[in-house]
Amino acid sequence: MKAAHIFVSGRVQGVFYRSFVKHEATKLGLRGFVRNLRDGRIEVWVEGLDDRMFEMTKKIKAGPEDATVSSVEILWKHPKRMKGFEIIR
Repeated sequence: MKAAHIFVSGRVQGVFYRSFVKHEATKLGLRGFVRNLRDGRIEVWVEGLDDRMFEMTKKIKAGPEDATVSSVEILWKHPKRMKGFEIIR
């Protein structure tokens, strides 16, 4: 099991990016959270099986249709054994 602390920059707020991340993470059986940051970035904590984590990082880099992702910073961490996946408001 792996965990990733991810920061996404670009046109990522106001384009349903958080909903997209939650939907994709839930489909892949991953746990964690997503939230907007005051500086305009999106923060994602996601954890799960290695192959599913790889798939999720590809989806995060692509983003939803209306988003424009300019950069993604991925920091690999130890899992916190979170339950479910949530959007933090």
